[in-house]
Amino acid sequence: MAMSRRKLLTASVQVTSAAAAATALGGTPFGGTAFGGTAFGGTAKAADAAVDPSGQGGRQPLALWREFTATPYTHPQIPYVARTGYDGGSRRFRRHPVRANVLRYGAKADGSADAAPAINRALREVGRAGGGTVHLPPGTYRIDDVIRLGWSNTTLRGAGSGRTVLYATRSLTDLIGPYGSRYGGDKSSWSWAGGLVWMCPADRYASLTGAIRAKDWPFEGWTGNKRDQWRTLATVTEEAAQGSWSVAVDSARQLQPGARVLLQYADDPAHGLLDHMAGDVDGAATYDWSDKSKLLSYVPYEWPALITEVRGRRVTFDRPLPLDTRLLWRPRITTMVEPLVNSGVEGLTIQMTPTPQSPHLLDKGYNGLVAQCTWDCWVDDVHAVDVDNGFLMVAAKATTFRRTRVSGRGSHHPYACREGSHDNLVEDFAIDRRTVPAPSGTQLHGINAEGLSSYNVWSRGRMEMGTFDTHRGLPFACVRTDITVSNDGQHGGDASAGPLYGARFTHWNVTVTNGRAGCVKIDDIAPYSATVGISTVTPFGQIDVPDFAGPLHSRLESYGTPGIDPPNLYEAQRALRLRR
Repeated sequence: MAMSRRKLLTASVQVTSAAAAATALGGTPFGGTAFGGTAFGGTAKAADAAVDPSGQGGRQPLALWREFTATPYTHPQIPYVARTGYDGGSRRFRRHPVRANVLRYGAKADGSADAAPAINRALREVGRAGGGTVHLPPGTYRIDDVIRLGWSNTTLRGAGSGRTVLYATRSLTDLIGPYGSRYGGDKSSWSWAGGLVWMCPADRYASLTGAIRAKDWPFEGWTGNKRDQWRTLATVTEEAAQGSWSVAVDSARQLQPGARVLLQYADDPAHGLLDHMAGDVDGAATYDWSDKSKLLSYVPYEWPALITEVRGRRVTFDRPLPLDTRLLWRPRITTMVEPLVNSGVEGLTIQMTPTPQSPHLLDKGYNGLVAQCTWDCWVDDVHAVDVDNGFLMVAAKATTFRRTRVSGRGSHHPYACREGSHDNLVEDFAIDRRTVPAPSGTQLHGINAEGLSSYNVWSRGRMEMGTFDTHRGLPFACVRTDITVSNDGQHGGDASAGPLYGARFTHWNVTVTNGRAGCVKIDDIAPYSATVGISTVTPFGQIDVPDFAGPLHSRLESYGTPGIDPPNLYEAQRALRLRR
């Protein structure tokens, strides 16, 4: 059925209104400087210029920063995130040559017909032929199905988020079916999974959606629906400390430089691995892990690792080890499902047909974009409008989301990072104030991390609503830096998912415009954490409470004084790395 004139007008008005909002903030609509101008604290070049770890320029660097520069890989409160994001933090994404124009595949740019078959056929043909760019010229493309980017070295590129619109008419429930929870109950897993633009290896997507259609609710990560699609390549034979770059193995015959593998850690009967993720604070040793069934289902911890060198029986990775590697946890190097590598989505708006927000945990799946089992991929200049969930990272690794934005009637998770997602970067991002009041029974979170996810960064953001949501599941070693937030969301997470925070969570240079402490000031909640340079805040409407008793060994510095030096922890770490 052709899109009605009313729906086309609605899409046009909403995109135009969002463009005007971007312009009012001092930039161009959705592209150009809108995500690098004053709304986000300056361009990338200006941000790099502002980094002054030496203290020259009139401001003395923070004591915590000076400590970190002395021990960057092993600081007790601040994680090493200088290599977070696409290709170790590269500023440049791959520019694949244009191999297809969707108009030549029969897509209509006026919203008059379903363009999903043409777009998906172009992506499939280009991807199977070795990769390239599929171009969407300016216009509105009605999509009545999921857009599937399932091949490495492939880019889906529009003309800019203010010029190319994917207008989605159906939800994931309509297209794939209801998605229940593997943990029981009547929740819809479309509340945190899947997207109308779905970046995922083609075979993995087929197995996931096949299991959902069969109502055999899957695990969603690196080792398949039952977590059994892996085999051991090597067993670690010597203990190594967190921050080390290499491990010794029993045999390296099946390993080679350039290989993408998993480093797996199992837990021990006393849950020492979980204690360690929580910083080995005294309170972790007395915490009752035994009834945290959802959390226990997340182990073994799976860390995707790129091998850079093999010498004899010693294997070196492209970044430091995320945890101590103790033999008690049976560490091993294993295979994984083949990830999506060097693929991207650029320059478009994902607009949903007008629908009200669903009650909490009953989302239909009007979701924007998900990156699932991606590695060294990117999303750039993409705007999600009227979505249930905006941008999701599910078992994503080293994927950069740059110049992304969530607008419209309000969403459950504007951004979520879950199911063992590691080393991802969200930068120059925005969550706009909702355009309609929140319906009764709905929930708003914000920028989320959960499910043993680690070493993820949110940098240079403007949040007109939401919060720093840590959704239980013991995420650790994540950074939120250089962000302005009207802090009005709440964290989520089942009690069975365990603690809100593991060790080395850092909130650095955060302006809280409404003075609410919840989920931002974490020095009395998160173990071995750092809360640095945030606004003066007051507890009100709080639901976050400490999980661990006793000393947390967390740090609070420059409280009440945003605008610290260095202003952006991630950029400062990158600059420090580049100088060495």
